[in-house]
Amino acid sequence: MKIGLVCPYNLFGGSGVGEVVLALRDGINKKGHQAVIVTPQPYNFKGSVPEGIVLVGGARPVRAVRTSSQVSASIDLPALSKMMQEQAFDILNFHEPWSPMLSLQMLTRSKAVNIGTFHAAMSERRTSRTVERVITPYTKSMLKYLDALTAVSPTATKYASTLTRMPIHIIPNGIDLTKYTEQEQIDKPKTSLRTILYVGRLEKRKGVRHLLQAFALLAENNPNFRLMLAGDGPDRAKLEAFVHENRIRGVTFLGYVDEAMKRKLFATSDLFCSPAMYGESFGIVLLEAMASGCVVVAGNNSGYEGVLRDRGQLSIINPVDTPEFARRLHILTLDEDIRRIWREWAIEEVKQYDYGHIVDQYVSLYEEAYAKKTKS
Repeated sequence: MKIGLVCPYNLFGGSGVGEVVLALRDGINKKGHQAVIVTPQPYNFKGSVPEGIVLVGGARPVRAVRTSSQVSASIDLPALSKMMQEQAFDILNFHEPWSPMLSLQMLTRSKAVNIGTFHAAMSERRTSRTVERVITPYTKSMLKYLDALTAVSPTATKYASTLTRMPIHIIPNGIDLTKYTEQEQIDKPKTSLRTILYVGRLEKRKGVRHLLQAFALLAENNPNFRLMLAGDGPDRAKLEAFVHENRIRGVTFLGYVDEAMKRKLFATSDLFCSPAMYGESFGIVLLEAMASGCVVVAGNNSGYEGVLRDRGQLSIINPVDTPEFARRLHILTLDEDIRRIWREWAIEEVKQYDYGHIVDQYVSLYEEAYAKKTKS
């Protein structure tokens, strides 16, 4: 089969959806099918287009409620029609199909089996409900063209399930476990310092300020702790000022780190903390920490709770409960018996999320949907 993976975001900007789509392309090709990514050309894009990627229209920066990104904003319709005729896809898998422009224009011209995959979580906050009201008419018009639906988690199904009676297949996000197996040989530095790591955007919903408050309480009686914050975002200056004003020692802002450095940080830290309060549909970063053997403390949003099941519930905290947050950081960093039990759970739990298994689930759905449509 020839499969088109449609990503409405800047594929070269490090988005989570983009990473998933790139991994799916590589895994599908290894299975003997042909996968091509269809995505808009990023703003100010320069250089050659990598093999297996087709650029359609253009993406522009958009500032959203929770984050900022580049999304499809313009399309040359005759060029789009020509591309689809030349590619002759058997399957088109639209990732975040509700994202404006690209998906609907392709769907109305598609002769392929069309599959939609929902990644994002719509939170219960008022701003997100406003966004839902705006995009709902568009989403309803798009859903009638889709032959099958998937979502990365039950959380990611909540919005779409209010608009359709079609079954939504849960196919989770994944990671390449081999990348983290290679990291096992990295030795942690010989020091009495205990390192707590955060990796992610520095924005309100991620709960970093609550982490700083809990860390300050923890560090009052534990001077051998340090907190490393990897990532950037709109709240960085505010968070740096908060650290300075409250004289919180042992905090380092690392800024953006690449994938290799991120894996090294996971492998050499004692604990990873992601106290996101809302807006998380899954938690790829939790899988990365688990695969690295780095114990986790995480916010009690539904996306994270879906990953940290069973014994992993030891990791879940309410970010705004500062005393309990600080106690959990303390216990899961220092209690070696609990850490050993947690790691034993994590190393087995994370195996199901290896991209090999995830790709198998997508390919199986593609084949089922294709067979069903061609017989009808």
